[in-house]
Amino acid sequence: MNRIIDKLAILLICLTSLALSDSFTAPVVVALSVIAVSSGIQLLTGTVYASAAILGCSLLCGIYPLFFCMLPLLLYDALWEKKWWLIAPGALVLLRLKELSAGQLIITLCAMAVAVIIYFRVSGLEDTVRRLTLLRDEIAGKNRQLYEQNLLLAEAQDNEIHLATLRERNRIAREIHDNVGHMLTRSLLQSGALIVINKDEELREPLESLRGTLDSAMTSIRESVHDLHDDSIDLRRVIEDCIGTVDSRFTVTLDCDAGEHMAGEIKLCMIGVVKEGLSNAVKHSNGDKISIVIREHPAFYQLMLEDNGSCSEIRESGIGLKNMRDRAEALGGRITFTPSEKGFRIFMSVPRA
Repeated sequence: MNRIIDKLAILLICLTSLALSDSFTAPVVVALSVIAVSSGIQLLTGTVYASAAILGCSLLCGIYPLFFCMLPLLLYDALWEKKWWLIAPGALVLLRLKELSAGQLIITLCAMAVAVIIYFRVSGLEDTVRRLTLLRDEIAGKNRQLYEQNLLLAEAQDNEIHLATLRERNRIAREIHDNVGHMLTRSLLQSGALIVINKDEELREPLESLRGTLDSAMTSIRESVHDLHDDSIDLRRVIEDCIGTVDSRFTVTLDCDAGEHMAGEIKLCMIGVVKEGLSNAVKHSNGDKISIVIREHPAFYQLMLEDNGSCSEIRESGIGLKNMRDRAEALGGRITFTPSEKGFRIFMSVPRA
């Protein structure tokens, strides 16, 4: 749009030069012809046709001197084509210079100077806009990259906090188990010994009550310790540790979208099946890829472990397969083993606790 407005300004100066002509028809024909050519050049920018049109109109200056009055408009187009020399044939007007008035020559030369000034102003402005656009895009890309890095950093911080929480839970569980649990156990033994050696019937009932209280406290402590331990199990981290021990000939992928609120017994079942499945794959599979997928659904959890080794049959009597089946059935779940020429698949489904 800026280029069109600038060309209109140059055109007005050129028309002023043409208006000084004695004829009426010839200036109109020349103006309309050059305007049509310039419009075509605007549409064909960057092509050989645009260059040919500028060169052709420039050559006409030697035949029809009035075309020289419109040469500034062609000069502006030539500058945008990066071929200013295309208007050089316009110098042929010197052969018939007497047919133009001094006023027309002065106005035309001034119009050429204006065309050059406008071109450098507009081209500089466009270069600035282009650089600013590139800078804006670069800044937008940097901001997007920074945003993604911040997300990764926040996720890493959350993971560190989660791991620190799990470690603290484990520490508390160990402290309770090693200290309080042992003292309660010793108290239970002492109360039992007192009951055995006690000869006073009046003390028997209080001692029995004391032993019952200590036994209840021991049960409560044991349940609390188990709950803390189960909650502190990071399923993904444990499975990743298991993957780290697999033979290097295997490429193992893990896709786990289970939440952190999975019951501890289900986590232990999943970990046990994954360990056994990886061990069997390393021992018996002739493949090189293992895929582990864990999915959480509203009513149940699913585990699929698959390798790409060929396997035509399995022996259900294997201890490993029996252990996996027992783990699943203990939680009310189901597990299947599917051998094929494309690989061996373990699929387990366990209801949510």
